[in-house]
Amino acid sequence: MALVGGIPTALSRLRDQGVWLLGLDADGDRSVWDLDLGDVPVALVVGAEGSGLSRLVRQRCDAAVAIPMRGPLDSLNAATAAAIACFEVARRRQGAGPVEG
Repeated sequence: MALVGGIPTALSRLRDQGVWLLGLDADGDRSVWDLDLGDVPVALVVGAEGSGLSRLVRQRCDAAVAIPMRGPLDSLNAATAAAIACFEVARRRQGAGPVEG
């Protein structure tokens, strides 16, 4: 976890170092379950409560990924989404394979 001033600049520096930038977004183009995470360095980018990722931050991410939701909920709070995404990265790196749905 890192707190930085100037998130777009920090993301550009991470990309320059070969880090794959994943923005967590309820309207993401892909599911976090469907990513091939392998052993690539990954940064999970979490937006603000309510407003989510800013336009500029989302543009700097390599992919905008969503956590699939079932039932009446349409989104999670930022801390919960981050915890689920971190767990999925760790689970995949331990060789558990994809989630079957």
